[in-house]
Amino acid sequence: MRLTVSAERSLPCTPEVAFRMATSPERFPAFFTGFGPIPAISGIRLHAPLAVGSTRRVHQADGTVLSERVTVLDPPVRHAYVLTGFRPPFSWLVTQGEANWTFAGHEFGSRVRWDYEFTLARRWLAPVTALLLQLFMRRAMHRCLKNMARALSEPVPAAP
Repeated sequence: MRLTVSAERSLPCTPEVAFRMATSPERFPAFFTGFGPIPAISGIRLHAPLAVGSTRRVHQADGTVLSERVTVLDPPVRHAYVLTGFRPPFSWLVTQGEANWTFAGHEFGSRVRWDYEFTLARRWLAPVTALLLQLFMRRAMHRCLKNMARALSEPVPAAP
């Protein structure tokens, strides 16, 4: 059984800029600050240049290190990956998450949509898992997109 969680937001930038923000191992951790039991990302380490099939290690603020394997890389339109390596208690609920980011231009910049499809570890825990993912993961995703928008509206510091 699978459950999907989604977040969507307009960003005041081109799809190219939004795509770079979402795929940057240097910048993205500052945007994903977590929510409730969903920990913030403290760092991302690439094992090879970003490409289909490449893997990344996602270091979380609680000490967990997750693995991402890139499944789609179509700049600046789509970016997808499979996330694994959850530890208890989250691993009791889900075995993996399949993320799909899409970027589309519109008159005010870009529309960014981020979907996560989680594979449940235990079908009988589906109601609890759905509640937790909708309450916390969805909010963490919305907060991340809001942080990306905020970063775009902050003035760029002058060069020394």
